[in-house]
Amino acid sequence: MDGITLGRTSLLCTLLWAFLVCSEAVTVKVTPKVEVLKGETAKLPCKYTVAPSSNNIIVEWYIEEQGTRKRVAFRSQGGVTQSDDGTPVSGRVTLGEDFTLTISSVQPSDELVYICQVNAGPAGVGDASTMLNVFFAPEKPEIKRPSSQAISVGASTSSEIGTCVTMNGHPQPRIIWFKDDQPLPEVKDSKEKTYMIPSVVKEASGLYTIKTTLYMLPTKADKDSKFHCIVEYSMPGDQIKKKLSDTIALNLNYPSETATFSLLNADQVKEGDTVTMKCETDGHPQPEFEFTKDGNDILGQGGLLTLKSVKRTDTGVYMCKAIDFDNLDADLSGTVNLTVHYIDPVNVVPVEPQVVMLGDKVEWQCKTKASTSHTIHWNKGSQVLSQNGVLSLHDVSYDQAGEYTCVGAVLSVPGLTAQARVNLTVKGKPMIEAPVAGEVGGEGDMVTLKCSAYGFPAPQFTWKPSGKESVSVEANKVVSTVTLKATAEVMKDGVTCEVSNEYGTDSKTFPVSLKRAIDNSADRADKQQGGSSGVVIAVVVCVLLLLLLVAAIYFLNKKSKLPCSKKDKKEVASGEVNNDIVVEMKTDKANEEAGLLNKRPSTEQ
Repeated sequence: MDGITLGRTSLLCTLLWAFLVCSEAVTVKVTPKVEVLKGETAKLPCKYTVAPSSNNIIVEWYIEEQGTRKRVAFRSQGGVTQSDDGTPVSGRVTLGEDFTLTISSVQPSDELVYICQVNAGPAGVGDASTMLNVFFAPEKPEIKRPSSQAISVGASTSSEIGTCVTMNGHPQPRIIWFKDDQPLPEVKDSKEKTYMIPSVVKEASGLYTIKTTLYMLPTKADKDSKFHCIVEYSMPGDQIKKKLSDTIALNLNYPSETATFSLLNADQVKEGDTVTMKCETDGHPQPEFEFTKDGNDILGQGGLLTLKSVKRTDTGVYMCKAIDFDNLDADLSGTVNLTVHYIDPVNVVPVEPQVVMLGDKVEWQCKTKASTSHTIHWNKGSQVLSQNGVLSLHDVSYDQAGEYTCVGAVLSVPGLTAQARVNLTVKGKPMIEAPVAGEVGGEGDMVTLKCSAYGFPAPQFTWKPSGKESVSVEANKVVSTVTLKATAEVMKDGVTCEVSNEYGTDSKTFPVSLKRAIDNSADRADKQQGGSSGVVIAVVVCVLLLLLLVAAIYFLNKKSKLPCSKKDKKEVASGEVNNDIVVEMKTDKANEEAGLLNKRPSTEQ
């Protein structure tokens, strides 16, 4: 290698080294991606290092549009800050002391690449890029039906089901159609039976409006299907969220294949009911229907045949028939066999009210007819007297007078009954119920007495002595109430009630007496019980006092305060005793445990 070549090589290496040193002298660090919601504030930090350090540093922020850079703001190391006019963020950007670019009220149009460039003079230039992503949740999707609502099954081309629309989203969202909660493939080929045509509109605000129209070739099985769509959209932090539309059903037209004719009444039909029968097919829309009974035309309305207040003559076979011009070969007919249950009015013999003498016999017979098995029974009030249609009363008494009812019922048909009423009157002489004595606080007081009597014709009352009287009727009885003064004669002889009618008389005397004094036997028992309790308490007190006395003697002896010498104790212990009783209190533990001992004392004094 000659000198010239060596010199050139050395110069080239020197320049290359200088280039490498300069290019690595300025290092810039930014956040590669910043995410923010529309309308909020975005902060884009920028940090740098310069080697060697320099006092002549300028930091500039640029946006990149269509491959070209456009400055939006700059700041020198000395503190001079300025934002540029004529940019999408003009008036909404500030550059802080830490060279962080702040953009307020962020809009979708602000979603750009932002470049932080650091100019360090002789040290060189460095930059780094930040991507600002702007998010905004779209509105709830809405399904718009086509102007032609009905879709015919069997068409040769696919029909429009609906258009799913969602508005004002960013970034561009995605629409997915569902059928019976299952997603439909996103097919865009119109040659397929099911396909979709999407469209995207970017509004002046920078937000997106998305539409997707669904086309299908539906079958009859789709008549009960439910359709809806969802919109999937992105939010900060790599979140994928969804919003659902309301659900729609298809309005399909399809031919009828079968017909049903049914009785809508839940219970068995009886005379007087309103009957409703319904005829329908499995096609849509429903065809016209014709109704007949036993071959005779009947006027219905749509698929409903209504018969009001039916009679037994309405029993018979009803037929419904329809013709569907889209399926003329189908047998669209059905029948209902209607039975109207009935019960005839109840016939009672004899039908006239019966009047019999007291103690006589009376009998009624009751009959009826019904559409099916039935029961018949006689009642008086809530009491059932007979269940075979015959009511016989022997030895009639006054309390058997009154109203009797014969009831016929078809138990298998709720509410199907018939009834008739007859009345029994019992004649005879009056009979007074047992008298109830009157009571007064003292002679001269007023007393009220009641005299109740059976009888027909209604008896006449006479009180002896007389007073203020009133008469009332209670069921089969006539009641006379009298109020008079309880004189000495009344207290002695009582008051007589006499009744009479054309068949005879009856009388009863009502005694009048003083009210009984309050029985004090309970008080006496309480006093006796109190006296007994007092005796028990006295005995308990005496026992307690005796125990206290014994205890006192015990302790006094223990402390040698009783006039008992050791000699006496020794003599007592030797066994020389007399007929007297000595109570010895010993001080040793064994004798203390022995308790109180009964011993005879010595005869020596």
